[in-house]
Amino acid sequence: MSATADHAEERTNPAARLGFQPGQVVQEIGYDDDVDQELREAIEEAIEGDLMDEDYDDVADAVVLWFRDDDGDLTDALVDATTYIEEGGAILLLTPKTGRAGYVEPSDISEAATTAGLTASKSVSVGKDWSGSRLATPKAAKAKR
Repeated sequence: MSATADHAEERTNPAARLGFQPGQVVQEIGYDDDVDQELREAIEEAIEGDLMDEDYDDVADAVVLWFRDDDGDLTDALVDATTYIEEGGAILLLTPKTGRAGYVEPSDISEAATTAGLTASKSVSVGKDWSGSRLATPKAAKAKR
């Protein structure tokens, strides 16, 4: 029965669908008053702790990056975010959905991720105003450094 409950939670809880686990250290970058508070709470519930803010200066297991079209250069933001994550860690890039202020074209996300050395492993709708792209640093590329 618990397997069924786990699968049901994965479908209803975007944080579980995105792979957040208890005990992970997750840094949040780009927080503003337009972020999805329900998603933030779901992530904190999944990791059983608080999200670390932009001033966190240790290594994190994952980064949540809220990014809008007018926030600057996406490639630079992704490269900066990779400096905060553990080898093999992931970046959850959150961008406004189509038609919302700050919308970022999927082709721009793909190009920026590739340029930053990241690969997209999953895209999901994470709320009524935000879409999420799970980006990972290829482990083989990390091992060569």
